[in-house]
Amino acid sequence: MKGIHFLLIFIILALANFIASADDPSPLQDFCVAIDDPKSALFVNGKFCKNPNLANAEDFSTSGLDIAGNTINAVGSNVTDVNIDRIPGLNTLGVSLTRIDFAPHGQNPPHTHPRASEILAVATGKLLVGFVSSNQDGNRLFTKILNQGDVFVFPIGLIHFQFNLGLTPALAFAGLSSQNPGTITIANAVFGSKPPINPDFLAKSFQVDTSIINFLQKQFGSNTS
Repeated sequence: MKGIHFLLIFIILALANFIASADDPSPLQDFCVAIDDPKSALFVNGKFCKNPNLANAEDFSTSGLDIAGNTINAVGSNVTDVNIDRIPGLNTLGVSLTRIDFAPHGQNPPHTHPRASEILAVATGKLLVGFVSSNQDGNRLFTKILNQGDVFVFPIGLIHFQFNLGLTPALAFAGLSSQNPGTITIANAVFGSKPPINPDFLAKSFQVDTSIINFLQKQFGSNTS
């Protein structure tokens, strides 16, 4: 328990550092289409602000991060986000937090956060983590085995992953440099888009037979034919 408390304190300090140096100069959502009539507007880049005189402590707090997520699923992991949707007071602060639970040999599959860098700390277990650099850098793989108390950073926008090497559950916490970092799981986006991407196009992109793409699209629910 002391180890977990230490890591939580570390994450809080890391987030404090993010608050001091991070911001959200880029979009806070996937897109924000301009409109001339403000009465017809539904969203802004971020959230509308509450009257500061009406703010209270509850606007800056949430609970439940001590509860393990359900890892009975195809990938054996569960991500609990603590972002602006759970803490309204995060608006404009440029930070958020996640709890990541792993079943034995569970994984958080390759994904990206288009609006945030990530710093991850292992609370329990042993994780294999890594990220892949951009095309311009030669798509180099940076990978490391992390044990309890170890920390790893994933640069903004780069594909990264975590895998539980152990036969017991693992737990990690991560701080992200955006109030709404966004997540794009690579396989889900490519093979599970709605409507589906043309399988002939994907077959050429991945240099495989179209039948393989059709199978993968059915696995991810994009191709239901």
